[in-house]
Amino acid sequence: MLLVGAAVLTASQTTAPTGVHGQARSSIAAAAPAVVISPTDGAGNVAPAATVTVAASAATLQGVAVTAADGKALAGSLSADGRTWTATERPAYNTAYRFTGTATGPGGTVPVAGSFRTVDPKKRLVTASAPTIADGATVGVAAPIEVRFDRPLSDADKETAERALSVTTSVPVEGSWGWLPDSRRGSRVHWRPKEYWPTQTQVTVHADLYGLGLGDAGFGKNNLTRSFTIGRSQIVKADVTSHRMIVVRDGQTVTDIPASYGLETDPRRVTRNGVHVVTSKSQTVFMTNPTFDYENVEMHWAVRISDNGEFIHANPASTYAQGKKNVTHGCVNLTTANAKAYFDTAIYGDPVEVTNSTVPLSKVDGDIYDWAVPWEDWRKMSALAPRN
Repeated sequence: MLLVGAAVLTASQTTAPTGVHGQARSSIAAAAPAVVISPTDGAGNVAPAATVTVAASAATLQGVAVTAADGKALAGSLSADGRTWTATERPAYNTAYRFTGTATGPGGTVPVAGSFRTVDPKKRLVTASAPTIADGATVGVAAPIEVRFDRPLSDADKETAERALSVTTSVPVEGSWGWLPDSRRGSRVHWRPKEYWPTQTQVTVHADLYGLGLGDAGFGKNNLTRSFTIGRSQIVKADVTSHRMIVVRDGQTVTDIPASYGLETDPRRVTRNGVHVVTSKSQTVFMTNPTFDYENVEMHWAVRISDNGEFIHANPASTYAQGKKNVTHGCVNLTTANAKAYFDTAIYGDPVEVTNSTVPLSKVDGDIYDWAVPWEDWRKMSALAPRN
């Protein structure tokens, strides 16, 4: 009887298989794979700038695709561990997309499934442009970068837009974005370096705006990229009390010529004090100023240095005053020969440093007054600057 009882007791015990050290091996089943998609399944009105991802846990992804109804799939990349897929291009507006693929792990295989639809902005698209610098251009050492938006942006949306802007340079350059006052044309932001650009710097500006939600203004219509080169340093030194104009190229004085500046006794005619920037030039311009009773006066070899009507140009009528006194309506007057010689060397972005005049250059003088703003004040014009 004792033997039988012992046998019954032994048979009723439940034991797990043991390893070499007598420890029980786990019999817990592997967890099933889990998949998370973004945007979530069924999401609508998705901004194309939203991140499109597939992430798997306890599994790796195979054959992931995000495809529109017409069969066009978004380009994407898989992480090194095979667990995250990320779209590398943005989806189109007003388009439905479907996730497909699988996630496979020790616990089995599950499908990658779901769909979303992007927003239909209708006419609420914000166009961005960079009108001041052409792609591949060579510009002067004071050239600002400008990005324009064809609709006004709120302060919050300027922050969003600025985060999408980047400037890369071939050598380290300290600089900052600064938002200028809005106009009827929309909002605009400039990037300028703290000091003049180093010569021969390669610069690329990128605005990653397509599909970006910008509040009541709408959604970004396009991305922008511009690459350009900073050329030689050419700085005009324009001391109005000297009645001369000096050109310094790469640190060497190459021109020192007689000039006449704006009449100092009339504040309306004073050549504005501060760093101007060459913005354009034309062999012939027709100048009009009803205040001083002249219209369509033909002038030649004109280099524009502000939007308030200031040029460096030829004016044979003021030759008698050049080098002796200031009689102009704000322009820098030169002889025809001297004006053409300077005209031939000037490029967009060259600085013209006007000194010792009585009226400072400011925002009332047009679109480019960047260098009239002290650096610390300029930094505060960034939408991302800390606010007190």
